[in-house]
Amino acid sequence: MKFEQIQPPAYLREHVRYIWTLQSTAMDATPRTFAPVADGCPGLIFQQSDFVRFYDQDEKKLPDLFLYGQSTKHTTLHAPGKFNTIGIYFYPQALKSIFGINAEELTNTCVDVNLLSMKQGFRLSEQLLNTLDINEQIDILNAYLFSLVQKNKVPVDSSTQFAINSIITSKGNVPLKELLDKLNMSERNFERKFKEIVGISPKMFSRICKFQASLNQLRNNEFDKLSDIAFENEYSDQSHFIRTFKEFTGISPYQFSKQSQEVIENFPEWKI
Repeated sequence: MKFEQIQPPAYLREHVRYIWTLQSTAMDATPRTFAPVADGCPGLIFQQSDFVRFYDQDEKKLPDLFLYGQSTKHTTLHAPGKFNTIGIYFYPQALKSIFGINAEELTNTCVDVNLLSMKQGFRLSEQLLNTLDINEQIDILNAYLFSLVQKNKVPVDSSTQFAINSIITSKGNVPLKELLDKLNMSERNFERKFKEIVGISPKMFSRICKFQASLNQLRNNEFDKLSDIAFENEYSDQSHFIRTFKEFTGISPYQFSKQSQEVIENFPEWKI
């Protein structure tokens, strides 16, 4: 496989973390299984329609261009053969700040972007299919996203953005009460706004950030034993850490390190 990670243009850097491309080689048509894990961020994927498209665990083919929201559980995507894919990895607030939609509507699901773009007056699929050059396709997607930013002009609520940054910085360990005190908000109003902008509750977002911190430690082999990871990421014990890890990946930390490989971060491929 050929993988490339690309920085977004300056005009999208408040909304897009990075762009990635993944292409199977001319000689490689091996079926593959990917298992995306919860990472606290939504995204967009374009699959070149001349190639076989991804299908999910229910054997349903996914649209050639789809927008997905927050994930709170493990899932699998299958590529039966050759594929050519562009992904856009957003920041947590991007469904609101770019598309102007209630992020909770896309939690654990996806939507066909072609349907969205047609309603918005764009012929996005037609433009993408008129070129096979992957860089031109990326330019088309960037232009589409920027047009939405300019059109919707949805500023993200400053209190929610502060909370997002605080939770990420603390690796999911900032107390909710501390955030509420700093923001001078009721728990009910804070959670309602957070779900609308991010798609999940502050508590779930914190759990995912804590899981991601532990996953990074596992990836980088920065531990002597699993209990070290549990302790350093403020899990109550090793069993709690393993249960959480299985919740978000479907397998244990040991199985993850032995049976998966991450060409794309948080988008591992099963080796088995």
